[in-house]
Amino acid sequence: MIDRYSYPEMRSLWEQENRYRKWLEVELLVAEGWAGIGRIPKEAAEALRRNGDRLLSKDFGAIVQRTLELEGDVPGFEPKPGQPVIRHDLIAFLTAVSEHLGEEKRYLHYGVTSYDIEDTATCLLLRESCDLIEKDIEDLCEAIRERIQEHKWTPMIGRTHGVHAEPITFGLKLAVWLAEMERDLERLRAARENVSVGMASGAVGAYGAVDPRVEEYVCKQLGLELPKATSQIVQRDRHAHYITTLAIIAGSLERFATEVRNLQRTEILEVEEPFKKGQRGSSAMPHKRNPMTCERITGLARLVRSHVVPALENMAQWHERDLTNSSVERIILPDSSILIDYMLRKFTDVVRGLAVHEDNMKRNLDRLKGLVCSEHVMLALVDKGMDKQDAYKLVQAAAMRAWESGGDFRTLIFENEEITSRLTPDEIASCLDYEKHLKRIEVVYERLGV
Repeated sequence: MIDRYSYPEMRSLWEQENRYRKWLEVELLVAEGWAGIGRIPKEAAEALRRNGDRLLSKDFGAIVQRTLELEGDVPGFEPKPGQPVIRHDLIAFLTAVSEHLGEEKRYLHYGVTSYDIEDTATCLLLRESCDLIEKDIEDLCEAIRERIQEHKWTPMIGRTHGVHAEPITFGLKLAVWLAEMERDLERLRAARENVSVGMASGAVGAYGAVDPRVEEYVCKQLGLELPKATSQIVQRDRHAHYITTLAIIAGSLERFATEVRNLQRTEILEVEEPFKKGQRGSSAMPHKRNPMTCERITGLARLVRSHVVPALENMAQWHERDLTNSSVERIILPDSSILIDYMLRKFTDVVRGLAVHEDNMKRNLDRLKGLVCSEHVMLALVDKGMDKQDAYKLVQAAAMRAWESGGDFRTLIFENEEITSRLTPDEIASCLDYEKHLKRIEVVYERLGV
């Protein structure tokens, strides 16, 4: 299923082969770290590096296949007759690699435990995922900025509770999106820093069989943070930070997509997501142009959010280590990363190709015949010395007559003697001028640098 919603770069990052490649690189660095402090022969570490690089440079698929076969607990990979079923992924991997090594294999995985390797490799994958997602967010921000430039002063009605409120511009609506995505970018960068950590502290994290200098070497070579303390694993608050950050990004995208879906409703039709030549919206109704991409983003956001609870629950471990997190993370880490990458790219396409119907925006803005300017009339009366509550009631009475009769609010205001005795025709006209509502929006664009 997930392949349907994935782009090659992120998908290949999380494929089994790349995961195993990361494992081998960490193992080779552990050996080099030991050799650097004189605990294992330098020649053994050099041989491991030489033969390891040889394996990495050729088709690594054979190692993947052999590992799964040895593990024996993977659907579709049956052990050979008489072959023991290891049922431990890292040991199966080390066994598969060792089949291609010489005497130096005795120093492979020396002094470390499984999650020294697996967690360090996983953090590398998370960091690389963050880099891809960061690029996606930057692309989306750039697309939004371009559309803001087009529609800084395109007037439309602002809505609260689904009801016409006061005038805004489409550029302002987009500016709110941009500001939110910039916050999402800051959150992602913080999550990237938090997951960019390695470890090599051995069983239970006490450095009982591994020298801390080995851990220092591994982390330095990989550009990862040296942890202040770990148990037998990297603590899962880091992973929970990553997943919750992706869930917030998904929430942003769902909010934007929902707005497009609402504005594309036939009764409103102020924007439409791209509808390409030859595309079909319905198997039964040839006229349909549905916001299918935005609906897809909305649905996938629900899936990403569903990964937050298991990520938080993974923080609780029995003592120094248990295995409850492992199976969960094999699903939520790659799936969340792949889905967010897909959703960001698809919504960027939506923004770039969004059809903006300015005529419909203007038509909807004028639909209530000036009612949306009621606040400015009220405030003008207050400025002339009228009590605010009295001014509110006076303007509301005119507004309700216009609302219920379908009459022109502007006409009713000009005909109201209580109002015209306090406001000149020019002052009333100024209150009813949409531009008066919009002139200070420039400060938002200045803050965003658009």
